[in-house]
Formats: sequence, structure tokens, C-alpha cells
Amino acid sequence: MRYEIQGTFPQSAEVYLTRGESVYTESGGMAWMRGDIEMKTGTRGGVMAGLGRKLAGESLFMTTYTCRSEGGMVVFTPEAPGKVLDFQLAPGQSLICQKDAFMCAESSVEMKMAFRKNLGAGLFGGEGFILQQVTGPGVVFLEIPGEVCEYTLAPGEEIQVDPGHIALFEPTVNYEISTVKGVGNILFSGEGLFLARLKGPGRIWLQTLPLSNLAGKLMRYMPKKG
Repeated sequence: MRYEIQGTFPQSAEVYLTRGESVYTESGGMAWMRGDIEMKTGTRGGVMAGLGRKLAGESLFMTTYTCRSEGGMVVFTPEAPGKVLDFQLAPGQSLICQKDAFMCAESSVEMKMAFRKNLGAGLFGGEGFILQQVTGPGVVFLEIPGEVCEYTLAPGEEIQVDPGHIALFEPTVNYEISTVKGVGNILFSGEGLFLARLKGPGRIWLQTLPLSNLAGKLMRYMPKKG
């Protein structure tokens, strides 16, 4: 499988398939395609697997696109302005992602929900108890609103983040929630009561535009019923 990430902001993923190769996405995830491409929609793994994906922010049904000729192209675009990240996952290699981050992947990649074991992180972490986990082998594409900043944390190294800005991280990274100290900071900083603490080792990816922030800003300009 060959692919290209096009554009600057937002981006798109152009996936080029040869005979027998396939890629899958959530329902409605395809933008356009060319060539002799077969579409097949199902729960992919059964109803329980589909319900798990639904809880993790994706659709109950997934659509698989398989090339039946010498060559074809399928293009996927994000639902919100942002970046498309591509990862070549080794067998057994995983990433933990925010809800609705999954865009598309090779058929060999597994996507399922991931539970947060930490109660505080689940209650106050901005994304609830359930995230997405993608596991190789194969190529997976993730869509992240806004720009993306990548950092590598050394063992024991820690970074504090507004929970809504966490896009994804490696499973080796420890995720905890801590309270903001100081009454003045809680009341007037605009950061709320909680911050996320990410502790290495491992890589993390942070986003500049959480959709919740954008939605809150746009709500100011939405007409209100009289």
C-alpha cells in the first residue's frame, strides 16, 4: 500500500491500493475514490466489537475498501480542521488516542476501545473513561483537530497539560489527574480544577485546538431563542 498526505490545514490522506489490498474506515469516512474499488460494510469483529467502537467515538459499522484491479485510490478527509498523522505500527505496537481520532487503517490494524484504569483520569480527564487503542501491524491514520506538537518524555519526566489538549500517547506513558493549587488559580486562571500529568517514558502528541474549546467559542455567536 502506498499513500500520500496532502494539504496543509486541513489535510487529507490519499491511499493507493493494488489488487487485493484493503483499508477500512468508519461509516461516512471516505471522501472520494477512483478505480475498481469494492465497498463492504459490517460490524467488523461482531456486534460487541462494534458497540465498543461506538463507545470510543466511532461508528457501529465500519466500511472496508478493497481494490479489485491493478490499481485504485481512496481518499479520506478529517471531520474538523486539523492534521492527519500516519503511523507504521509493528506487530503488537499500540497507541492510545482520544475519542474519534481514528480515521482509517490497513485491514491488519486492530482498533478497539481502551479503558482508563485511573478513576480520577476517567472522571476529570476531559475524554471520560474510554479512549481508542490502535494496534499493529500496519499503517493507521489519525485525525487530530488543530496543529500537533510531539514530545518524548524520558523515564520519570513529567509534563502538565490541560486534559483537552491530549491527542495520543504511547502505552508506556502514565496518565494521572491533579488538582490546580491555589484558590485564585482555580477561580480566575480559566484552567478549571484539574490538569493532566503525563509521566514518561514514551512519546506524547498534544493538539492545539480541542473541539470542545472551538464549540464553546462558536456558541457565543449562535442565535438564541427569544
